[in-house]
Formats: sequence, structure tokens, C-alpha cells
Amino acid sequence: MQWTQNFSPVGDSVVLSALVALIPILYFFWALAIKRMKGHIAGLTTLLVALVVAIVAYKMPATMAIMSATQGAVYGILPIGWIIITSVFLYKLTVKTGQFDIIRNSVLSITEDRRLQALLVAFSFGAFLEGAAGFGAPVAISAALLVGLGFNPLYAAGLCLLANTAPVAFGAIGIPIIAVEGPTGIPATEISKMVGRQLPFLSVFIPFYLVMIMAGWKKTVEVMPAILISGISFAVTQYLTSNFLGPELPDILSALVSLFALAIFLKFWKPASVFRFSTENLDTTLNSNHTQYTAGQVFKAWSPFLILTAFISIWGIPSIKTALVGTYEGTNPILKAVNVLGHALTFKPEVPGLHNLVLNPDGQPIAAVYKLEILAAAGTAILLSAVVTKFIVKISWGDWVKTFGETLVELKNPIITIASVVAFAYVTNASGMSTSLGMTLALTGALFPFFSPFLGWLGVFITGSDTSANLLFGNLQKITATSVGMDPVLAIAANSSGGVTGKMISPQSIAVACAAVGLAGKESDLFRFTVKHSIFLLLLIAIITYLQHSVFSWMIP
Repeated sequence: MQWTQNFSPVGDSVVLSALVALIPILYFFWALAIKRMKGHIAGLTTLLVALVVAIVAYKMPATMAIMSATQGAVYGILPIGWIIITSVFLYKLTVKTGQFDIIRNSVLSITEDRRLQALLVAFSFGAFLEGAAGFGAPVAISAALLVGLGFNPLYAAGLCLLANTAPVAFGAIGIPIIAVEGPTGIPATEISKMVGRQLPFLSVFIPFYLVMIMAGWKKTVEVMPAILISGISFAVTQYLTSNFLGPELPDILSALVSLFALAIFLKFWKPASVFRFSTENLDTTLNSNHTQYTAGQVFKAWSPFLILTAFISIWGIPSIKTALVGTYEGTNPILKAVNVLGHALTFKPEVPGLHNLVLNPDGQPIAAVYKLEILAAAGTAILLSAVVTKFIVKISWGDWVKTFGETLVELKNPIITIASVVAFAYVTNASGMSTSLGMTLALTGALFPFFSPFLGWLGVFITGSDTSANLLFGNLQKITATSVGMDPVLAIAANSSGGVTGKMISPQSIAVACAAVGLAGKESDLFRFTVKHSIFLLLLIAIITYLQHSVFSWMIP
């Protein structure tokens, strides 16, 4: 039995339907921000509310709604949950073998100032990981590093989520922008250029905003030279690469330029005073820097993360990526061998009771498969990094396996949270709820250029992914923009740019960040920390988009 989506099931009104579709989202906000539920409880109950709305209001058959939830839950476990498990595992290996003490010392040797450490680790290093791997890896690894340096776990997670806004649109080798070319027909290079004329304004602002949140105005002014070096070097590189090289490399190159520019600058410049948090034990912080390590020891300590960087960068190369999923058609003998293994470890079984049974309003069936790309998953690249790390840090196989087991036990509830919120996203999409919300925003007419980024923000909040938000709303942006006299390239770019501000409050991102810093169950606290910043940054992108439509239209390629 097939079922056709109806985006106006409530009173034949898309606006009334959208108000009903808002119920699960508003419930989730209430559960975390007001009720302060544990993440896995909030996630599971939000999923339940979404299922009820899909079945009762949107008339989606119960079997289909439940099966769409299972499809999302599987995706929440692989690849997203798998990335978190392996990232935290790799971090725990460095802690257990004492290597993280050396990493901590090496960062302190550049600067003991918490403001500058946040710029180096949360902003620059996090952006590099976003460009190479995407998904949850940047926040998971950079937040864990900050906690190891002595940051409060909640602060570390919040700062890394905030810092992650600058690179998200070009994350994972440009996939969010490359993906939206398909449904819209607009070249990815044009969208890349436009995003590269919006996000650099945010990229310049984010380092300042991070430090301001941490330390207040006076302490921010003290390190303004470092903030300018970090932000401007990132933003200029982001503009140049996105406009002249395409969407694949802006994050990686911007992050590296910013990281090295700031590290070199700090060799010649120091702030007037060293900033630490009021809760820190200053004696411990100072004494930890007295131990002198050789360059070889520092290199060895950092090698797990250098190996990680190498693996996830390799995993992102298009030809290798196709081999890892078993779809490589070239002649390279090594890649052909990888292709055989990738094909054997890639499973795409149809979702029973759902595949091709949901029809969009045009009568086109929607495919539904469990996408299990085991070898191609970024988490597998991180696990291989952990295998290589085992030999470098000389930990026994027994302790290696024991540490992996400890990681699984620690992350039990966060994985439930991630699986449930991704399941919620899939139910929202399959039932048509998310499209009702998007169509309602599209009714804003002449004000649509201002509200266009809100669609991306909403899409990333629901799906946890800028790629998914672009696929979800990209064509709607194009159609609506054309009807109201807005350049469709600007609208699609605004979807991607607005989406980056939703990443920090996405249930997936919140769960990932809490899992990485050992705050499982404290998702509500982190949500309350990030939500106001998310809305503020979204308004900035909305204003930029409106001005580019009405005043600075010469900026549109």
C-alpha cells in the first residue's frame, strides 16, 4: 500500500499544518531548556511526539512512520554514533598512556592563556577537522582536547559548538554545497562563491565573539591582535578558496592558515596578562608547564591526532571515497582492491514497509534504505588511527580492548540520544512536516530574503546536517526566490549559511558534544548555553542576506 505526502493535512492550510508540525520541535525545546530532561529521555519522548503528530495529524500510516524512525536510528548509530565512539576512544588512549599530558604541555608552551587556547583548538583545529571529516568529529575531538587542557567540560563543549559555525557550510570536503547542485541544477561553484561572500563576515566575528563570551569586553580587547590574526586570516582564505578553487578546500586551507598564523604570531607577541578561569587551581596550571619535553616526545604525543588527520583526509578524497563504498570504476590496482573490500562491507537493504511506498505530491516514490557503509564511515578511519596509535604509544592489546569497552559503556546513553533524535528527523521528513514548515516560511513574500536563512537554520536543527538541510530545502529556496524576485543563488547560499547557525542547537550536535566531554545527561545545560547565541548569529546572517539582496546585489556572482 502506497501513501502520498500531504503538506497541508490540517484544514487544507499549510500554515495550520506547519503550526502542528512545530509541536515536536517546541516540545524538544521545552524538554531541554525548561524541563531540563536528560538528553536520551528528551530524544526518545520527542520521537514519540513526532510519531503521534505524523500518524494523527499527517495521516501517515503507523507502520511507515515507525519504519522511518528505524531508518533514522540506524543512521544515527552509523555513521554518526560510530564517529563519536571512535573519537572518544582515541582520546582516551592518549590519556591512559600519559601522552595527553605532553599534548597539554605543548599547547601551554605556545600559550597558557585560555582565550588563545580556545582560538587555536576550538576555532582553527576544529575547523580543520570539520573540513576533513565533518559530522561529529570536529566538536568531539576539539572539545575533548580543551577539557584535557583544563577547560570546564560544559564551557569546552559550548565553545566548540560556537566555533564550529564558521566552517560547517564547507564541511567534509565541501559535501553540503556539492550535494545541493543535484536537486537545484545550480552549479556548486556558483553556490560556493556566494557562500564565500557571506560566511567570511561571520568567520571574522566568531573569534571575537568566542573570547567575549569567555572573558568579557576588557579581557577581549587585551588579545584583540590575536583575535584579528585568527579571524582575518581564516576569513580571507575562506573567501579566496571558495571563489577561486571551489567548495572542497575552504575549511582545510582556512583552518591551516589561521592555525599557523596565530601560532607564529604568538612566538613574537604575548598578552598583557594570562587569562585563566576563576575556578582553576593556578598552581597546578603553572607547575604543569615546568616539565621540558623533547621535540620527539611532543611529536609522538600528537601523532595519534596527526594520524587521525591523515586518515580522515584520505577518506575524503573523492576517488578513494568511491572505492570505500564499492563504486570505484577506475583502473588503479590499489583502489580496485579497496573497492572489492568496500563493496563487501557496504549494505543498503531496503527499509521494509517504507521503501518506494511514500510518494511525494508529484507521485514520485521516495527510496528508503538502511545505508550501512562500514568501511567508508569516518569512524572506521578513526578506528584505524587508534590501531596505529596502539603501536606508537605501546599499549597492550588487552588494555586497548579494555579501553574500547569502557568507551562503549560511557557512551551508552549518548548513542541512544543520537539515534532517537536522528529518528525524529527522519519521521519529520518522511511525513512531510519539515516541508510544511519550509513552505510556510516561503510565504513571507518580499521579506523572504530576510527569512531565507531561517529555512537553513530550521533544516539543520531538525536533521543535524547542513548537507541534509540543503537537500531538504534547496529546491524550495530556488522556487520561492524566483517567485519573489530574489536571486536563487543567494537563496540557496543563505540556506547553507543560515544552517551553520543551527548546528550548535541541533539535538545531534548537543548529544555529540556532551558525549565527548563526559556530560551525558547534561544536554539541557548545553542547549541553554548555545540557544541564545544560535538565534543571535542567525539574525546576523539574515541581515547580511537581506542587504545582499536589496543594497549590495553586486556581491552576487
